[in-house]
Amino acid sequence: MKKPAPGTTGGGGYELVRVAGGAWSVRARAEGETFHPGIGPAAEAEAVYLRPLRLAERMRAHAGEFVVWDVGLGAAANVLTLFRATRALASPLRVVSFDRTLEALDFARRHGAELGYLADYEPAVDALLGTREVRFYNGRQPVDWSVIVADFPTWLAGAPTTEAPDPHAILYDAFSPARNPDMWTLPLFQRLRARLDPSRPCALATYSRATLVRVTLLVAGFFVGVGEATGEKEETTLAATDPRLIPRPLDRRWLARARRSTSAEPLAGPRYVQARLSAATLERLERHPQFRGG
Repeated sequence: MKKPAPGTTGGGGYELVRVAGGAWSVRARAEGETFHPGIGPAAEAEAVYLRPLRLAERMRAHAGEFVVWDVGLGAAANVLTLFRATRALASPLRVVSFDRTLEALDFARRHGAELGYLADYEPAVDALLGTREVRFYNGRQPVDWSVIVADFPTWLAGAPTTEAPDPHAILYDAFSPARNPDMWTLPLFQRLRARLDPSRPCALATYSRATLVRVTLLVAGFFVGVGEATGEKEETTLAATDPRLIPRPLDRRWLARARRSTSAEPLAGPRYVQARLSAATLERLERHPQFRGG
């Protein structure tokens, strides 16, 4: 376990910890998980989300508003790193964040000096904490940033399409399947895939490389590939509605390994269970367009 920063544990559910890469990050006590535990918040946000999703490149070429869903706001490292990386662009950016609570963000705001990545964005964070929505100019870039404080699976099951416009990119940063299984079920990703506008190509990045997660995304109807390394992990995961957004798709060699895995069957409900691929799931994978002809 990483050592907490002296005097910063507070009385709530979060504490500052020094991660392996030397940066400070936030640890959720109840879940026993540290946000961005390998190389630190900003560096991991770039490696897991910004670069694999090619966000700056896609926004530069995009006409009109570019929409990002930030699923798992936490302490906002992913969003604020995105703002910092794209502030020279003029294209409008809308970010819709999701989380069950704003407590981690509030904790991070109070410890912004140690964390570092909040620098220059304190007024935006304060406004978001106060009213759950903020509009501002990020350099040349008009930004609309809002947060929906809710249980994401419940929200997705009944959300009106007007509450959050369909995304071009999704930063999927929920706690791990073992700790937070309801955020990694097959029904959730099937609902998410069905929600996405077929005329608006969308890519999703996540830190997990678990076979179970990749199988779930494939069976839900996404194309799935390998994301970047983070220092702590050799691979992360990239999924998309359009295969052209996947530079390194999983191939049949990966599928052969998935057949041998003891933890590959998607979660049917909010209980973490490790199991081999069922015959029905394997058949669905074999029929997936990603694996045909190869």
